[in-house]
Amino acid sequence: MVDERIDILLSEKPLDQDACLSFVRNEEAGGINIFIGTVRGSTKNKKVTGLTFEAYEAMALSELKKIATRAFQEWPVIRLSIHHRTGALEVGEAAVVIAVSAAHRDAAFAVCRFCIDELKKTVPIWKKEHFDDGDVWVSAHP
Repeated sequence: MVDERIDILLSEKPLDQDACLSFVRNEEAGGINIFIGTVRGSTKNKKVTGLTFEAYEAMALSELKKIATRAFQEWPVIRLSIHHRTGALEVGEAAVVIAVSAAHRDAAFAVCRFCIDELKKTVPIWKKEHFDDGDVWVSAHP
C-alpha cells in the first residue's frame, strides 16, 4: 500500500533538499522542519576526506517506511520525506535529509528528531569514514 503522504528515497545521486521541502509543503502546515545531515571534515581530531555509505536497499527502504508509519501513528504529521545517500560522498555533502510538516511546530521538531534517531538505530545503512591514513567502518547502530 502506497501512502501519498510519505516520500522515501535512497540514492547515489546528490540529495535535493528543495525537493524534500517542496514535498512536505501544505497549506494546513503550521510547522515545517528539515534536518540535513552533512559529511563533516573531522572526527575524533582526525581530518575526514570523505564517506562511503552502503545499504541493504530493500530492507533499508522497508525500515524507513516503518519509521515514517510510526511517526504518523504518534504525531499529527501532514507529510514526511526521508532521503538518504549511498555511495561516495565528499566533505560538506548531504548524507540525509528529513523534512516534515505538521499543524504545529512541536510535532514537526519531534518527528524530525524521532526519524533521525530511529534511522541510526534500525536502518541497515553502513558508513565508512575515509582519512589520509586509511579507512574505518563506523558502527551506525549504538
